[in-house]
Amino acid sequence: MSQTLNPWRVCVAPMMDWTDRHCRYLHRQLSRHARLYTEMVTTGALLHGDVPRHLDFNDVEHPVALQLGGSEPADLAHCAKLAEQWGYDEVNLNCGCPSERVQRGAFGACLMAEPNLVADGVKAMVDVVSVPVTVKHRIGIDRVEDYGFVRDFVGTVAEAGCQVFIVHARNAWLQGLSPKENREIPPLRYELAHQLKQDFGSLTIVVNGGLNTPTQIGEQLSQVDGVMIGRQAYHSPWDLASWDALFFGDESWPLTREAVEALMVAYMQRCWAQGEPWSRVARHMLGLWNGAPGARRWRQVWSDHRLKAASPQEVARLAHEARLAAHN
Repeated sequence: MSQTLNPWRVCVAPMMDWTDRHCRYLHRQLSRHARLYTEMVTTGALLHGDVPRHLDFNDVEHPVALQLGGSEPADLAHCAKLAEQWGYDEVNLNCGCPSERVQRGAFGACLMAEPNLVADGVKAMVDVVSVPVTVKHRIGIDRVEDYGFVRDFVGTVAEAGCQVFIVHARNAWLQGLSPKENREIPPLRYELAHQLKQDFGSLTIVVNGGLNTPTQIGEQLSQVDGVMIGRQAYHSPWDLASWDALFFGDESWPLTREAVEALMVAYMQRCWAQGEPWSRVARHMLGLWNGAPGARRWRQVWSDHRLKAASPQEVARLAHEARLAAHN
């Protein structure tokens, strides 16, 4: 990989209930260079909960970032130090989630209305860690659609030491829409992210939201430094297999779906031997054969709860036979 390429060139978004360590393990089998993100972890969960459960990950996941949810600078600093101690390559602050639960905790998208507080949190983290501290945010909140709002937010937070901004190119409506609707109803306005790059040329600007195809990714990379893909990467993980060659100039790792499935079955076997249900891994893999003949039958076998006592290797054999039978 060329050393001149931005480390945030193509990323997989943090997604609650989805991008856990098993999901990230799968994604790393498909791309060696994509930047991976954890689910959001709240500062409260790390301050008062089971730290290893929240922060443990597999070394193969690098480069991997921990996304934090919180607003109290001292708490953020403490959790950023934990992230660095556990080996994460980046700490990302969530300023984009619109859910009511997150709002009650006074963080997420509502923080965009308090750029000075975000700046204080960023500075507190930057002061205690050597890894990059980044921010993921929206282009506005509620009916505020003025570019000046997001421009001033980025400018204020950049002065505190943040050099990387991941811009979900939709507004967040804090009332009246569910989180799912907030990902779909507010219109996408990529041009605001492009304008941010023009106005803050020294910053890394990564655009997120509604991007699904390599063509779309390529178009955005002509305007900004990086692209972050969310649901498309999760539901059709095989898409990641083309990223290294297309976007990082690395064609040294030929992949087949069969080979990736075999790697995941071996990983499931190890998890299963340690007492963890293999279904916790398999659920992230269900889209691997999307678009290929027999994919539906293959997916049905891996989703069959009657097989939960069987070994991953046995389920893999049954799924393989079902896929071939459906194909023929």
